Amino acid sequence: MTKIIACIDGSITSPSVCKASAWVSAKLQAPLDLLHVLDKTEYPKPENSKNLSGNIGLGSREHLLEELVKLDEKRGRLALEHGKNILQDARALAQQHGAVEVTTHQRHGGLMETLSDLQDDTRVLVLGRQGQAHENETHSLGSHLENVIRALNKPILITLPDFKTPQNFMIAYDGSETATKALEKVAKSDLLKEMPAHIVMVAEDDNNHQAQLNSAVQRLTGVGFDVTAALIQGAVEPALHQYQRDNDIDLLVMGAYGHSRIRQFLVGSNTAKMVRMSDIPILLLR
Repeated sequence: MTKIIACIDGSITSPSVCKASAWVSAKLQAPLDLLHVLDKTEYPKPENSKNLSGNIGLGSREHLLEELVKLDEKRGRLALEHGKNILQDARALAQQHGAVEVTTHQRHGGLMETLSDLQDDTRVLVLGRQGQAHENETHSLGSHLENVIRALNKPILITLPDFKTPQNFMIAYDGSETATKALEKVAKSDLLKEMPAHIVMVAEDDNNHQAQLNSAVQRLTGVGFDVTAALIQGAVEPALHQYQRDNDIDLLVMGAYGHSRIRQFLVGSNTAKMVRMSDIPILLLR
C-alpha cells in the first residue's frame, strides 16, 4: 500500500509538516510514514570514520586523527538519538491530528537518494518550505526543495510554518495539457473533495481563454465541486498571489511543468520564486 511520506528534520516547519501530513492521511485514509534523514556527508557512519585512521600516515599526530574520529562517532550517535526523539514527538503530534497508521523511520544518506528509493511507495510527499538551515528566513527555500520538485514524479504538498486545515483551494489553470491533467486529478481527488474550488487563469480576456476556463469549470462542477472561476490579467506569479490574498484562499494547486506562461515560472529559478513567495501551502501535481 502506498503511503503519505512526511519529511521531518526538527526545524520550525516540522510541526506544520506533521499537521499537514496528518490532514492528508486522514482525508485519504492512507498510512503516514514520518521520515528523518541523517545526511551522510554531515554524519558519516562510524565504520566510514574509522577507515580514515588507516588511510593517512600522520606519524606522531595520528592520535589527533583518532580523537577526531571518536568525535565524529559521538556526533553520529547523538544525531541518531536526536532524530529518534524528533520522530517520537512528530508521531504523537500527527496522531493527535488524526493521522492513520503512523510509522516512523530514520535513514542514513542523502534526502534525494532516500526519496527516490521510496518513490514507488509514495502517494503524497509532504515537506516544509524551510529546513533547519533556513528556518529564520521567511521567504527562503530548504536546500533540497527545488531538487525534490524537479526530480520526483509524485504529488508534493509544500507547507509553511503555520499550517491550518484548508477550507478552500485554487487551481492555477492555463489550458495546457499539464494543467488539464492536474484538473483531472483534482476531479478524482478524495483529498480536495467537498472543498470550494477557484479556477484561476492568468491570460488575455478573449473567447478562446474563456472557452478553456468554462470547460474546466464544467469538469469540476460535473463531479460535485462548488466552483468559482476567474480570468485575470497580469504577470502570472504576482497575479495568482494577489488573487489568493483577495479571496482568502487556503491552498494553491498547480500542475507542475506546463507548456505556457505558467511553465516559465515553474522551471529553473522561477520554480523557487513561486514557492518562496507563497503565503499558503502549495500542492504540486504531476
